Amino acid sequence: MAVPVFAPWDDPTQKPLIQFKGVTKRFGDFTAIDNQTLDIYTREFFALLGPSGCGKTTMMRMLAGFEQPTEGQIVIGGKDMKGVPPNEREVNMMFQSYALFPHLSVWENIAFGLRRMNQPKDVLEARVEEMLRLTRLTKFAKRKPHQISGGQRQRVALARSLARAPKLLLLDEPLGALDKKLREETQFELMDIQENTGTTFVIVTHDQEEAMTVASRIAVMDEGRVIQVATPSNIYEAPNSVYVADFIGDVNIIEGAAKRAGDGYDITWAEGVPPLHTRKEEGELISIPDGGKAYLAIRPEKVAIHTEKPQGMTNAVQGRIIDVAYLGNLSTYHVRLANGTMVRAQTANTRRLALRPFTWEDEVWLSWTDTAAILLAE
Repeated sequence: MAVPVFAPWDDPTQKPLIQFKGVTKRFGDFTAIDNQTLDIYTREFFALLGPSGCGKTTMMRMLAGFEQPTEGQIVIGGKDMKGVPPNEREVNMMFQSYALFPHLSVWENIAFGLRRMNQPKDVLEARVEEMLRLTRLTKFAKRKPHQISGGQRQRVALARSLARAPKLLLLDEPLGALDKKLREETQFELMDIQENTGTTFVIVTHDQEEAMTVASRIAVMDEGRVIQVATPSNIYEAPNSVYVADFIGDVNIIEGAAKRAGDGYDITWAEGVPPLHTRKEEGELISIPDGGKAYLAIRPEKVAIHTEKPQGMTNAVQGRIIDVAYLGNLSTYHVRLANGTMVRAQTANTRRLALRPFTWEDEVWLSWTDTAAILLAE
């Protein structure tokens, strides 16, 4: 039996857990968040993604109650949060620094928040043991934070945040202090814990790979505005702007003038060369007037590289390999076309390095299908 797809945002009968309604936040003359409306659903692992200073941390701090909106409304679980202090919200926050108590054991760190709730001893102990099992820390319960690894400290902070069973857990760059390999492993642990607890997670990150890995949906932000909200696959395959296409993953952007042609558009992009063609996919709403400025966004892995001109390909361009980035499993070829445009093509290294057919200064052809390029108006 097929597992039902988790997509409450596509179900009009579902009510969001969190609603930003026309929220603006100003600090003096500076507008940090500019009239933003956003819905987040129960059990989502939602990512706020963007560069430093884009407003994502301000969004999180307003959810936590550390900041109040200048205008607009934030609703959590159907309740307006105006004037509700942080300690009265069913929200917990896990900071980048973890903020563990160095003089307390792992067990006591997890129990700290429960003690402040005056939980009965047996209930408190059962909950701490449950959190230790969930985060695989049982055998480290008696150790102090300095006696465990960075990844284990991260799990202690997570267990402490979840112990009080909040409706919403906010994670502020939670994996920033971990090395790359441990960060990748911990991402999957976070996903498992979130799924097992059913808690709604909202993560703030500037790491696009992290957001793509853990999130059910991503909000890409820039200068206080949410530019696009979508699933990781839609953000990558169907960005709504050059900004989003360029921010998420590697991409080639080719600028030109658009003209309707059959099932899509021809893009005139350089003198003396044939136009590039992109086919409009069913359901795509973009419409560009003839002669209007347009951009083609093409992911490097969708660009094929050839020694000879490929036959039967509408989109084929010639250039010279200027650089090669060898990444072990992949190689990225930087190819300069005749008009100076740089296009990157990426191939899987299925053969030994010495057997690769392309290298620096080789003349090559690049090609891609009519549906590989994404047509963007801005």
